[in-house]
Amino acid sequence: MTGKTKPLLTIELLCREAKLFAQTESKYDEPAIYGVTDGKAVGTYFEHKFQAYLKGGYKYQQGSSAKRIDFPELEVDMKVTSIKQPQSSCPYKNARQKIYGLGYSLLVFVYEKTDNSRRQTGRLDILHAIFIEADNTADYQTTTGILKILQNNGNKDDLLAFIQERMLPVEELQASQIADEILSKPPTIGYLTISNALQWRLQYSRVIEQAGKVEGLKRIR
Repeated sequence: MTGKTKPLLTIELLCREAKLFAQTESKYDEPAIYGVTDGKAVGTYFEHKFQAYLKGGYKYQQGSSAKRIDFPELEVDMKVTSIKQPQSSCPYKNARQKIYGLGYSLLVFVYEKTDNSRRQTGRLDILHAIFIEADNTADYQTTTGILKILQNNGNKDDLLAFIQERMLPVEELQASQIADEILSKPPTIGYLTISNALQWRLQYSRVIEQAGKVEGLKRIR
C-alpha cells in the first residue's frame, strides 16, 4: 500500500478485520500479559493492539474521551471481556437506553486467557467475536416485557406500572414521557442484560447464546 491512500474503515471492513485479528491473536503468546488477572488491563492491551492493527491499514477517527466510544464515525464501541464473567461497564446516559438501546453498536470480543509458566507468556483465545446492532443493545427483559404488554392491549397505566416494577431510574414526569413514546414507537428487542448503576453494567451471556441466530447479532467468530 506504499504511496496509496488508506481506505476508509467501514463496519463491514471492521467486522472482517476483527475476525482476522481474533484468529491471529488466539495463537499469539504475549509476555506482557503473563500472570495478569485484571480484566481491565487485559482488555486495554487487546484494544490498543487491535487499534494499532487497524491504523496500519485504514483511515478512521479513533475514539476520544468526549465521544467515549472507540469508533465514533461508525458509531461503534469495542468491548473485551473474559468468558468467566462476560460483562463490561458503559457510561450511563439515561433510562431510555434500557428500552431503546445504547445509541451505538457494540463489537464484543470474549476471550479465555491461559498462561504458560515455562515460557512466561499469556495467550488470549478469542472464543467469540460478535457485532451487536445499535437497535439491539437495549435490555432483554425490559424490551420483551414492554412488547408483551403492548401485545396484550396494554395502555399507559400498564406501562407506568411496569417501569416502576423494573425500577428504572426515572422521575415521574420522565416515566410518563417514556410511556407515551413507547405507545407511539414500540422498542426493538434488545439482547443485553443491563443492570442499574452509576455506570450501566452490560452482561453478554444471552448475546453469546443467540449470536448468528437472531437478526441484529452478527457472529464474527
